[in-house]
Amino acid sequence: MNGTTLQTFAAECAEGLPRTELDHPFGPDWEVFKVGGKVFMLMTEVPGRPVVILKADPGEAHALREQYSQITPGYHMNKKHWITLEGGAGVDQRLVRELVTDSYLLVVAHLPKAERPVDPHTYGTSTRAAR
Repeated sequence: MNGTTLQTFAAECAEGLPRTELDHPFGPDWEVFKVGGKVFMLMTEVPGRPVVILKADPGEAHALREQYSQITPGYHMNKKHWITLEGGAGVDQRLVRELVTDSYLLVVAHLPKAERPVDPHTYGTSTRAAR
């Protein structure tokens, strides 16, 4: 999947999640996806390369960086809790959907229970570990 396709598909995944909002607080070159007012995904170009920046569990983020050369520490974000995803070999729709959903659920889990659009423990399940 190339970078442009990656961003298009990631945006479609994010927009399909309950109560997702798209914002441009950093200008037109940054697409920021939020749930409950909290960021779970950003999209921009890093010197000419389209990227998707996602929240990730620190342990999983480390494992993902070791497994995929297209996953690096979060660009302009906390390197422990965020990852940057670029297009390339091995990046497919299944991986992108899982990463977007996992990022969303990490943010939802930290929202007050009354503000959660879904139960983060039962909404969608990551199948990456089952590969």
